[in-house]
Amino acid sequence: MRQIVLDTETTGLEVEKNHRIVEIGCVEVLHRRITGRVFHQYLNPERDIDAGAQQVHGLTRERLLQEPKFNEIAPQFLEFIQGAELIIHNAPFDMAFLNAELRRLAGPTLIIDATRVVIDTLALARQMHPGQRN
Repeated sequence: MRQIVLDTETTGLEVEKNHRIVEIGCVEVLHRRITGRVFHQYLNPERDIDAGAQQVHGLTRERLLQEPKFNEIAPQFLEFIQGAELIIHNAPFDMAFLNAELRRLAGPTLIIDATRVVIDTLALARQMHPGQRN
């Protein structure tokens, strides 16, 4: 079984306000073993970064100006995750941002369907440790 552990960092919390992804990180796991294959990319969000988000990840717009835009890395990213089960902490958040970026390209989306399995580790943590900070 091939899995991808995935995380993003963003310019803010609200995809509806056109916040964007500033970093994508993925680690490949095959048969429950880390393979050493990774996909990591900083992105130029083409917009300002909220102060709160900047405090979380430490990335500034100035630092990201020379990084590629999402459309430049989308093919490599989609190829890396192709056919894999995704493991994401707070999956609805990351999926919403990834889908928004892909919609800007009028391309495919990562919407959960019969062909895409997504495991949300936040939901699992809440089930295992109800009422605790997860």
